[in-house]
Amino acid sequence: MARKRKGRDLHGWLVVDKPAGITSTSVVNKVKWALDAKKAGHAGTLDPEATGVLAVALGEATKTVPWITDALKAYTFTVRLGQKTNTDDAEGEVTHESADRPSDDDIKAQLGQFVGDIMQIPPAFSAVKIDGERAYKRARDGEEFEIAARPLWVEELLMVDRPDADHVTLEMTCGKGGYVRSIARDLGEALGCHGHVRNLRRVWSGPFDAKDGVTLEQLDEHAKTDGLDHMIQPLEAGLDDLPRVHCPDASVTRLRNGNPALVMGDVEYGEECWAANGDQAIAVGIFKAGELHPTRVFVR
Repeated sequence: MARKRKGRDLHGWLVVDKPAGITSTSVVNKVKWALDAKKAGHAGTLDPEATGVLAVALGEATKTVPWITDALKAYTFTVRLGQKTNTDDAEGEVTHESADRPSDDDIKAQLGQFVGDIMQIPPAFSAVKIDGERAYKRARDGEEFEIAARPLWVEELLMVDRPDADHVTLEMTCGKGGYVRSIARDLGEALGCHGHVRNLRRVWSGPFDAKDGVTLEQLDEHAKTDGLDHMIQPLEAGLDDLPRVHCPDASVTRLRNGNPALVMGDVEYGEECWAANGDQAIAVGIFKAGELHPTRVFVR
């Protein structure tokens, strides 16, 4: 007989303002411990030294993680010009240096090539798999290997500050799978001076904003109490980018059992959408001839 999982049945999203120096997995574990939650996961890994939005899904909200992962995200980051590192950030070893420093106009002139549909090569020190093994493990072992370029949508890349000749601060809005470290590296190469990320902050991710995030100190302060329950956003926040249809009472059970059922809404045939009964999400699925064919159901 399977052991019953201990903890509270919490369903929704807790936004954490992640500090530097901790992994995303460690943050999720801390949230799960502090809230005494049965189940938790995150949408979109941040590097250990990166800060900002880490959206932690609780309970049934973990089923909505893919839509947050696919959503647009915004970052602000500072590029250290004149140095290339083996990790493309400040944690790595400097491998190349240059005394050249571009002007503000030079930098702005190069940003356009990183906007729109671009192809990007992830950093060697990344979680990308090469023949079934993480790239960072191979890189740590000193292996030489190539990582295939991947498509990335960059909606916007702006220069917002130039603190000094060695640094430039940028803001980027992009889609799924973007590596800010790669942008810094490739911009440095385009400018002929090398570059790496000095610091990085995720300002928002889909519907979640850093200003709404809880701190690790708050998690410690309210651990094992309900003191942060009011900060938990509804499961439905993870479906913000999908159209919504109405699920009448008679269709609730059918959808929750994974069967097609009548729904009402203004969506196109074959479109992905989510059905709600009142304010509660019942299922996500494909709309066909007045029915929702569920692909994920929520049971709370």
